[in-house]
Amino acid sequence: MASTTSTRLGISVDPVLARFVEEEVLPGLDLDPEAFWDGAEAIFRRFAPVNAALLARRDEIQARIDDWHRQRRGAPIDPAAYESFLRDIGYLVPEPAPFAIGTRDLDPEIATLAGPQLVVPILNARFLLNAANARWGSLYDALYGTDALGSLPPGGGYDQARGAEVVAFARAFLDKAIPGWRVVLDGGDSPFLVARSDRGYLFTHHGLHIELVIDRASPIGGDDPDGIADVILESALSTICDLEDSVAAVDAEDKVAAYRNWLGLMRGDLEARFDKGGQTLTRRMDPDRQWGTVTLPGRSLLLVRNVGHLMTNPAVRLADGSEAPEGILDAILTSLIALYDLRGLGAHRNSRAGSIYIVKPKMHGPEEAAFTNDLFIAVEDLLDLPRHTIKVGVMDEERRTSANLAATIHAVRDRIFFINTGFLDRTGDEIHTSMLAGPMVRKAGMKESAWIKAYEARNVAIGLACGFSGKAQIGKGMWAAPDRMADMMAQKVGHPEAGANTAWVPSPTAATLHALHYHQVDVFARQDDLAGRPLPPLGDLLAIPLANGTNWSPQEIAEELDNNCQGILGYVVRWIDQGVGCSKVPDIHDIGLMEDRATLRISSQHLANWLHHGVCTRDEVEHSLRRMAAKVDAQNEGDPLYRPMARDPEASLAFQAARALVFEGLEQPNGYTEPLLHRFRQQAKAR
Repeated sequence: MASTTSTRLGISVDPVLARFVEEEVLPGLDLDPEAFWDGAEAIFRRFAPVNAALLARRDEIQARIDDWHRQRRGAPIDPAAYESFLRDIGYLVPEPAPFAIGTRDLDPEIATLAGPQLVVPILNARFLLNAANARWGSLYDALYGTDALGSLPPGGGYDQARGAEVVAFARAFLDKAIPGWRVVLDGGDSPFLVARSDRGYLFTHHGLHIELVIDRASPIGGDDPDGIADVILESALSTICDLEDSVAAVDAEDKVAAYRNWLGLMRGDLEARFDKGGQTLTRRMDPDRQWGTVTLPGRSLLLVRNVGHLMTNPAVRLADGSEAPEGILDAILTSLIALYDLRGLGAHRNSRAGSIYIVKPKMHGPEEAAFTNDLFIAVEDLLDLPRHTIKVGVMDEERRTSANLAATIHAVRDRIFFINTGFLDRTGDEIHTSMLAGPMVRKAGMKESAWIKAYEARNVAIGLACGFSGKAQIGKGMWAAPDRMADMMAQKVGHPEAGANTAWVPSPTAATLHALHYHQVDVFARQDDLAGRPLPPLGDLLAIPLANGTNWSPQEIAEELDNNCQGILGYVVRWIDQGVGCSKVPDIHDIGLMEDRATLRISSQHLANWLHHGVCTRDEVEHSLRRMAAKVDAQNEGDPLYRPMARDPEASLAFQAARALVFEGLEQPNGYTEPLLHRFRQQAKAR
């Protein structure tokens, strides 16, 4: 196939993407370009129409739900009638007979170990390498440099008092996790001991490794009676390299940048150069770690999140000239690139079990999961891979998936490697699905709603009933406040206590601190305790979080509008103007939160809901947007790349995008933000 022209089948590939595939990917795999493109074209030709039909089915279901609520406007919802209606329209499907997943060839990081999981934007090479290397982290550094001990470190040089506090905390942790560790330092033995070396001792507890670094010549070790210079924890067992919510990739140029970084990870030659303290440093992937005859992985197991079924991208165009489904493109190219790992062509091995791990977001129920399964079969055939080499992680973040989770798992039962809850996207879909039912509770009140409690509990219970324990991951969502580690330490232990064998963290430091929770809780024993408990009722999951009859004061309404508008603007301005899909964004109280499109979805849908039901007016939202634009401008005044919005909102594409997300929120498919963001980002790039 020529790089710049359509093939005989009529599908064209952007020259930027074609050159990348033909000059950077295929030669190292000894694959013929013409055969590859012909196979890829056949996949697009077969699956693009099915993809479109599934999206049309979403619209059909949503229209019928809207009509049902429209006909009952103002009347209380009869739960039994509502559930019956959802079954009649196919929103709810029959439960499958009891079954156990059959996934094979899973790495221990997925199947038999419990620990933190990082999510990192794939467009940022430095962040990618930090995450890949976050398999091991210094407990001393994590405690000293954050507020995990209850306060931040004082300014200036090393503080002896704080250092002593760190050492005391670490020793108390060692006493609980590996009792008798001091005996080993005196030459004795311990059931927790894995290896000794000239640099220290390696222990294991709950499957996770702990290294005591002995170095009496170092400043820290020299002051320690046992010569302990550091405590190194096995931290981020796995990392999701994200092509979806945390990136802004709207064309072939962006997609190639993302795929090139994934290629660098799979080949093991990705590098990032950056300046620090006046010096140019180079970051690379860490090698495996060696203790005598014991070798352990030096890096996180790398997973890759493809985009969902909705989005298209001009990197590939179909026969009619329309943009091809981006999820199909991702499936083909991320799997193609992963061949470098499967064939042992990289500097490091990623999956020792010989699997490709693709996280699939925003699927609506078992029909769409079955489509993903069929797509992955076709990609495996294209790349001559054994069946079920490509594994799938199912994000349980859409209401139709939550309500049919067992059936969704059943559709991918021989390749599923995780299920994971996503509170923010799930809330956005909760609002959009029931948009016409009435005004929703305030955003903060969502966490106390009956549906969210049922959602989190059912996710674990159904995963256990389907045989996930010891085979696959049951995951929980992100801790979004990277500067609030004390709060994370107090709260996020709830995830392993709930039976989740992984949960998301925003940074390598957070991974090291969250690893402590997996020493505190034996997750697999906890899963044994939870197995067989009654499943929270489906009715609780379907309870719509309406605020009918609530009379908010003008001040409460203004507070909610400002909170949502500030969050939207703070995120969108970087997405549109700078192409930054995930960053630490100050909230309305100037607290830095890791924001991605999921947070944007809930805020925009919440405002659209209140507007539709007359809780607020269009003028009130407009005034809030303008006020908050000034606040966001002030919060970003130190950024030389920032483009202010408040002084001329009509000229700011970012402000116009934020406005559209709210005022066009009802019309957006499933309340997703991507179509509008892509439109305005493409305009910004064209400027």
